[in-house]
Amino acid sequence: MTNQLLTFKLNDNLFAFEVFKVQEVLEYSEPVKIPCASPYVKGLINSRGTGITTVDLRKKFLLPEAEPTKDTRIIIVEVNKPTDENPDHISTFGAIVDSVMEVLETDSNNIEPPPKFGNTISPEFISGLSKKDDQFIIILNERAIFAQNEQKL
Repeated sequence: MTNQLLTFKLNDNLFAFEVFKVQEVLEYSEPVKIPCASPYVKGLINSRGTGITTVDLRKKFLLPEAEPTKDTRIIIVEVNKPTDENPDHISTFGAIVDSVMEVLETDSNNIEPPPKFGNTISPEFISGLSKKDDQFIIILNERAIFAQNEQKL
């Protein structure tokens, strides 16, 4: 089976979300601040007439901060967040990234399980690893990244 991955860069590392979970990619615009939000929550943006909570993935992953550039993008990600009233509830979030690279196709047999330790990024945020040429692609687990009840970073 083939997986399509939207690849992007953070701090010169290559990351990806599965394409079917990505709604759109937007040019960066400064989010409206939310009082008392977690430090990695940049604020709200307007996408398709809806307020979208936007997360700075650099801060979320404890990477060095960087000012937005002309390449900075906001990836709008759909996350399945079941509720008691609606088990099929989908929430949308924005992920601020340094730059968006490309959509890659990879065979699911080429996706390795995430490493258990040795990362600056918590293992529950990673759903797997793939490779392009000699560079690893860290495939992210959007449900864990955008969870409201986090245990740790």
